[in-house]
Amino acid sequence: MKVLITGGAGFIGSHLSEALVEAGHQVTVFDNLHPQTHAYSRFPAYLTSNVDFIFGDVRNRDLLKQAVEHADVVYHLAALTGVGQSMYQVADYVDVNVGGTATLLDILVHESNHVRRLILASSRAIYGEGAYECKSCGAVPVVVRDTSLLAAGKWDPPCPCCGAALHPQPTSEKWQPHPSSVYATTKLSQEYLALSVGRAYGIEVVVLRYFNVYGPRQSLSNPYTGILSIFLNQLKTGEIVEVYEDGLESRDFVHVSDVVQANLLALNCDRASGEVINIGSGKPVSVLKVAEILGGLAGRPQAFYVSGRYRVGDIRHCFADIQKAEKLLRYAPCKSLAEGILDFVNWASHETAANQTRLAEDELTARNLLRKGT
Repeated sequence: MKVLITGGAGFIGSHLSEALVEAGHQVTVFDNLHPQTHAYSRFPAYLTSNVDFIFGDVRNRDLLKQAVEHADVVYHLAALTGVGQSMYQVADYVDVNVGGTATLLDILVHESNHVRRLILASSRAIYGEGAYECKSCGAVPVVVRDTSLLAAGKWDPPCPCCGAALHPQPTSEKWQPHPSSVYATTKLSQEYLALSVGRAYGIEVVVLRYFNVYGPRQSLSNPYTGILSIFLNQLKTGEIVEVYEDGLESRDFVHVSDVVQANLLALNCDRASGEVINIGSGKPVSVLKVAEILGGLAGRPQAFYVSGRYRVGDIRHCFADIQKAEKLLRYAPCKSLAEGILDFVNWASHETAANQTRLAEDELTARNLLRKGT
């Protein structure tokens, strides 16, 4: 098939383009090579030469129309990413993520094309806090952390019904979305737009909600995305890694190879049309544990500290229920966290990167989006 990948020169897109070429498909990569992601090279050396490349922005209708014209399938990965940055670059995030998606959909509706399937890269961020259960009250509705409790250093949200402790549960696609950042809101908007247009015009839309993706080619210079890449960059440049809150907040880390696997499975799966599907490992891991693993592999096992600071818009716990992906796509994550982090560290040992973490923290602090709990 002829496949178009928007954002195809990036972290996930470049791995996906390789896999699609290896499977015998004709691939076109559409990317604006944003400098925040592509810090050292206007054109990434790792991008396979067996693709057609179009340099362009997803808001540029004429260029995007040219890219879409001959495609059978579109993977829409192009987006601005980063929870913290989205909270003060509101217009930019909405313009690129929502506006760019609307432009793509408008082309599919009005221009000559034969796209039969659109596979959208969404995010676990749309959930906000993940699912929780109270021993007394059972499953609880949407949980939002109270900023007054965060200011007091009380990180875990209490049961909204009885005030007792809550216990994180796997978050399924049935969980009510409650985005807590501008970035998350734009990703949820992408989902609604794509699914509604797909239903109206007979376009097969598959939404894949990625959890915390990591692995080789993840930008080490982007201080807003990827906990592992941010931590590893700090370790490589001799800094002490700051772990927010108490370090016990948990995430679901999924290796890029497993995300690529899910995307390949979504290409031809008839049962996936019109569906929203979690793509993760299904296992929660604390941020502090990740810092310890990275520090050990980097030869700096004590090079981190728990600061008690917190970012507005961050969530406490969220990990994937992947039963739907297993059932519909026959998805089976293969890379363990230990294997995946070792793979990531080995790749990063040969990379250079600019450490922008302090600049990003200064931006957030100046806007009162990074605060200290007592």
